[in-house]
Amino acid sequence: MSALQADPAVGTVLSVRDLEVTFPSEAGPVRAVRGLSFELNAGETLAIVGESGSGKSASSMAIMGLHPEHTRISGSVRLHGQELLGRSDAHLSRLRGDKISMIFQDPLSALTPVYSIGDQIIEALRIHTTVSRAAAGRRAVELLDLVGIPNPDVRVRAFPHEFSGGMRQRAMIAMAIANDPDLLIADEPTTALDVTIQAQVLEVLKTAQAETGAALIMITHDLGVVAGIADRVTVMYAGRPVEQGSCDEIFYRPRMPYTIGLLGSVPRLDATHKEALATVQGNPPSLVSLAPGCPFAPRCPMAQDLCTETEPGLERTEHQDHVAACHFVPEVMERGGAYANIFPTGTGEPSTLERSRREDRDTVLQLTGFKRHYPLLKGAIFRRRVGTVYAVDGIDLEIKAGETLGLVGESGCGKTTTLLEILNLKAPTEGNVVVLGQPVEELNRARRKHLRRDLQVVFQDPMSSLDPRMPVFDIIAEPLGAQGVPKARIESRVNELLDLVGLEQAHADRFPQHFSGGQRQRIGIARALALEPKLLVLDEPVSALDVSIQAGVINLLDELKSRLDLSYLFVAHDLAVIRHIADRVAVMYLGRIVEIGEVSSVYGAPAHPYTQALLSAVPIPDPDVERRRQRILLRGDLPSPANPPSGCTFRTRCQRYLTLDETRRARCDAEYPVLELLPGDHRSACHYNESSAILPTEEGEGDGAPQ
Repeated sequence: MSALQADPAVGTVLSVRDLEVTFPSEAGPVRAVRGLSFELNAGETLAIVGESGSGKSASSMAIMGLHPEHTRISGSVRLHGQELLGRSDAHLSRLRGDKISMIFQDPLSALTPVYSIGDQIIEALRIHTTVSRAAAGRRAVELLDLVGIPNPDVRVRAFPHEFSGGMRQRAMIAMAIANDPDLLIADEPTTALDVTIQAQVLEVLKTAQAETGAALIMITHDLGVVAGIADRVTVMYAGRPVEQGSCDEIFYRPRMPYTIGLLGSVPRLDATHKEALATVQGNPPSLVSLAPGCPFAPRCPMAQDLCTETEPGLERTEHQDHVAACHFVPEVMERGGAYANIFPTGTGEPSTLERSRREDRDTVLQLTGFKRHYPLLKGAIFRRRVGTVYAVDGIDLEIKAGETLGLVGESGCGKTTTLLEILNLKAPTEGNVVVLGQPVEELNRARRKHLRRDLQVVFQDPMSSLDPRMPVFDIIAEPLGAQGVPKARIESRVNELLDLVGLEQAHADRFPQHFSGGQRQRIGIARALALEPKLLVLDEPVSALDVSIQAGVINLLDELKSRLDLSYLFVAHDLAVIRHIADRVAVMYLGRIVEIGEVSSVYGAPAHPYTQALLSAVPIPDPDVERRRQRILLRGDLPSPANPPSGCTFRTRCQRYLTLDETRRARCDAEYPVLELLPGDHRSACHYNESSAILPTEEGEGDGAPQ
């Protein structure tokens, strides 16, 4: 049998056979899922991975029976041997929330805003059991306590908007496990969360699975999460599974070029030297009218004539429990299943400027004592000030020519505020901002306009940052016209920029909606480079992209930096991306920098407990490493910048603070630490700095304990 089998001795919870899901559309039938088969045992975790549109969520919705009536679904879905396809909605409603539960990607839209969290959990309990409301209320408190909600007896009466994103996701998990289901489906449950909250949610999921003994389907694009939680993996492409096997088989012995490309596209947090990422060229095919042959053939470096004629089926590899859909599995095996041997990568040679000493280069951006405070106002007609939001509260930064500085931290730490204030080119609340040698408080209107030529930005969401009513040519030409570039020069410059970012000149008359996400981000980069700037500010430029598309944009940014001698201020929450692209990194917490230095120093020997917690929380796409790592789980959520804690603002969540005696704690309570100079131009703002090997190294595994 071509499908991956479960162990019958354990007991099969879910059996899916030849699942097909087809949606009607104006262009024709959309075959969203084509022949998905797998079996899942009690207590086992299956991860389903793939790019957007590969059929991951469509398959889970079919299992739950949540597709609209006009959807055509065929095949077989059996829960404990009972067929679910074709059953009435009333019958499936008795199973949902009882035998099968789903954890949705966006908990805010999945929770009812007008009912308290407790009422929604009580409802889930009482629909499927005869328990009294008082007993259900007690059970709701127990469940919130189980998933780590503080003060559950009080928070059970709170509404969804009163919870943070991580707490809402934990409440969703509590609701999903309320009736001890046999099957849990988690659809991208950590996508929109900070890495520290993601680590908490993943631990809660493991606890919930251990508590209920449920089988778990984890739908995700994060291969690091897969490495840490999955027993088996199904890789989907163009609506069908293209590789299935144990977690170790998929990560260490992949046999399908698409899987190999995905693994090679992921920046590694534990990388000791920099290499270009594998780039899967092109985009997934339309599922309306698939061409004959292998759907991956147009993007596959190994494709031959046979690939365009016949679509390969799932065939066993050298291991019994591992199947792959490729005509050339033996050839893949001969190449060792390594992305470097299959997908071409660039050399990434540094420029002359990058090879020079840092102290010999010009400074392109300098912040000194930089603060941005906002008044907190109350009242509709007569507005009065009732407080202050300390968005950025005194930071020092320096970026040299040809250098990339990564700015990282949780949502709400002040990264975006810092970025916007720099782009604003106006005096901050306190402190100094010097851009390319010019203090911003001394700029008049004409000088400010001229300086904007050298300071450009690439935004997070390429679709919302590009005007949908303008063709690509006009979008890229707009800054050129605003700065008075002659019309005769504009057309040739736009064509140069399209070539520079890897887009076709012939597509200049198309609109943004006609391009993929990665192509739209390339358009945004072309627009930012139009005026030949010296400093680019990049606000989460790859966070909205699939991992394979993300790799292409990262490689492009690396190439452009070396070719054009650019400097980058790179704002991101993904520490693996920062490890790959940045020269130096600054870690922000509640408006201040708590650690800064060269990437190798900060990642190799972080001294601040917050940096250590961030690095320990980032999953690494290596199953063996993930199984042996220890997490540092932070308590609670980021405090409000309108009411920061006294003394060290991190002490309320600090794991090191808990180990101190009363005398040393008193210093943390009363005094904010300054950035202390450590070896190698590395600074950390902690009264009790202790370097720690958090990440695995060639010599051994980082254990998260101070050395």
